[in-house]
Amino acid sequence: MCVGQRVKLAWSWEGLQTWNIEDFFLFSLCLYPTELKVRPGEDSILQCRGPRDDVIILLEWRRSDLKSDTYVFFFRNQRLYENYQHEFFKGRVELRDPSMKDGDVSVILKNVSTSDTGTCECEITTRNKEGVMTETKHSVNLTVTTSGFTDEDTKDGGDKDGGDKDKLLPVKILSVLIFLLMIAAIAINICRNQMLNS
Repeated sequence: MCVGQRVKLAWSWEGLQTWNIEDFFLFSLCLYPTELKVRPGEDSILQCRGPRDDVIILLEWRRSDLKSDTYVFFFRNQRLYENYQHEFFKGRVELRDPSMKDGDVSVILKNVSTSDTGTCECEITTRNKEGVMTETKHSVNLTVTTSGFTDEDTKDGGDKDGGDKDKLLPVKILSVLIFLLMIAAIAINICRNQMLNS
């Protein structure tokens, strides 16, 4: 689930100008936890993305069943803090893209086992060019199992990208429709206000 992503969604035209379509997709897609199924022994990509041009201040990957003071992955001040990592995850987790280009804060969990099954939560704190801080949250439901794979999965060793992209198509379409409805509502509101003022 995502919280606080560009909340100034803009009930004014000025606010709307600061909110781009990528932020809308990001906000919409992260409302739904990602379901990810992998086989034991594989590396798993836990996907998470923050705003593309913002500075990442803090990145926390947690497991919902661990103590609140231990992490799957903890990144602050441009470096990993392994002393905050739970022992089970030390040496097994790394950023997919160490430069975190375009807000990509996905991590690779290496050599998964059934003990890795559970919900991983990504929480990102960012600051944009105007100095506004936002917080983004996303969950990945990871299942490590040997059953339920198709022949296609067997050929490739599972879904290496961290999720079936075709499953997101309906969410993307719905996001665009909701966005267009919001734009239409804002435009109608602006026109109505202009008519009342003239």
